[in-house]
Amino acid sequence: MRHAEIEKFCLSLPGATLSIQWGADRVYKVGGKMFAVMGPLEMKPQTLSFKTAPDSFAILTKQKDIIPAPYLARAQWVNLQKLDALSSKELKAYLTRAHAIVAGGLTKKKRAELGI
Repeated sequence: MRHAEIEKFCLSLPGATLSIQWGADRVYKVGGKMFAVMGPLEMKPQTLSFKTAPDSFAILTKQKDIIPAPYLARAQWVNLQKLDALSSKELKAYLTRAHAIVAGGLTKKKRAELGI
């Protein structure tokens, strides 16, 4: 997937928002909590980090071009060193799961406000 396609997909998830942090990183959040982070558009190669379940973390970090995310690995985040490290279908599934994991940690009241 390309940068713009990933952004469009992330923002299509319920209650998802985008904020620019740490200079120019694109941070996708639900309920104010991060579920994915993409490097700036001008960064080459473009990278993407996202939250995973523990079993997915173990599987993904054994694949080529996917590493434990710097600073966030202890929280089960992975870093795709190239945006095409996963197929479009797989990436959408993992991003949807990342969103669900983070949204699941929100309060019932916050989830209700977001319609999740």
